[in-house]
Amino acid sequence: MRPLYIWQQPNWAAFTWDNDQLITLLSDVRNLQGRVLGLMSGLGFTTQNTTSLNVIAEEVLRSSEIEGELLDAERVRSSIAKHLGIDTEGLPAPDHYTDGVVEVMMDAIKNNQEPLTHERLFSWHAALFPTGRNGMHRITVAAYRTGVEPMQVVSGAMGKEKVHYEAPASDVVPTMMDEFITWINASQDIDPYIKAAVAHLWFVAIHPFDDGNGRITRTITDMLLTKADGTPHRFFSMSAEILRTRKEYYAILEKTTRGTLDITAWVEWFLQTLRNAILQSERTIQKVIKKSLFWQEQQHITMNERQTKMVNKLWDGFEGKLTSSKWAKITKTSQPTAQRDIADLVQKGVLIASNEGGRSTHYLLKEE
Repeated sequence: MRPLYIWQQPNWAAFTWDNDQLITLLSDVRNLQGRVLGLMSGLGFTTQNTTSLNVIAEEVLRSSEIEGELLDAERVRSSIAKHLGIDTEGLPAPDHYTDGVVEVMMDAIKNNQEPLTHERLFSWHAALFPTGRNGMHRITVAAYRTGVEPMQVVSGAMGKEKVHYEAPASDVVPTMMDEFITWINASQDIDPYIKAAVAHLWFVAIHPFDDGNGRITRTITDMLLTKADGTPHRFFSMSAEILRTRKEYYAILEKTTRGTLDITAWVEWFLQTLRNAILQSERTIQKVIKKSLFWQEQQHITMNERQTKMVNKLWDGFEGKLTSSKWAKITKTSQPTAQRDIADLVQKGVLIASNEGGRSTHYLLKEE
């Protein structure tokens, strides 16, 4: 029997959810938000901007990665820094495509109070597909889809395809999008975080474009979350958390878009993911604060350029274990020079040798 999709339900878009079931989780999210905003407000203007840059870069990179597209992280950071008025010295110039992708996110964040319109969505779509193609396939750009019906989300080898979702016919998309945009721009007696959850699902269910629906869904979500936070600074990445739970994300979307208009389970998943994203952010910001305090306390200690670079790398999350050979490779210096640099920082109480043992000694920050 052919499945009944959510948009085929009577009273389509009259979504319902159980506030009693969500109230504890929503309160927890709100408390976390307040705590992290408090931490952010204690940071200096420059540190706030740098933290925001890192979060926006993470959001852009991970939203693209969810769709299987890997952007150059340094070019993304360069483009965002330019938009935020931050010095881009040492960063590569962004290419035209990266600039376009970043511009979409920056428009959503910086202009979160502006109305959402068809034209604004078309501009975002055009920036994501400047060549009018997805790979080798030509697609309709800066307009809603008009292609082959039905539009389906499918996986599996040819002849063994599994249909995960079938979108509404293209001829009803403009009317559905009128309704969606009107709702987005109107004021409702809904918690703004729940509104972001509903908007995310609603847009996915319409699937109005030939391609790029996932990225634009998450852009709309970021616009609404920025508005909900009441600050121009981004302090968490929803897309990074979605990427970490991508399998569950697609599973809950598939289940909900094949279900009834009661979307409590989806909203609960969304809020839980949002909670995890904010918790991750809190840990990151606390590390930023510790790093800032560290440099204040160590300002009397003389370090050369190599030492400063490597200590910053350790604070920012060094991948793997720092050995003298890695130090030499990263700083492009000799092994004896690397060993002298490290010994100097150990003697000054900045680094300590790990007591884990193993074939080669590795070093950690002495944070206490």
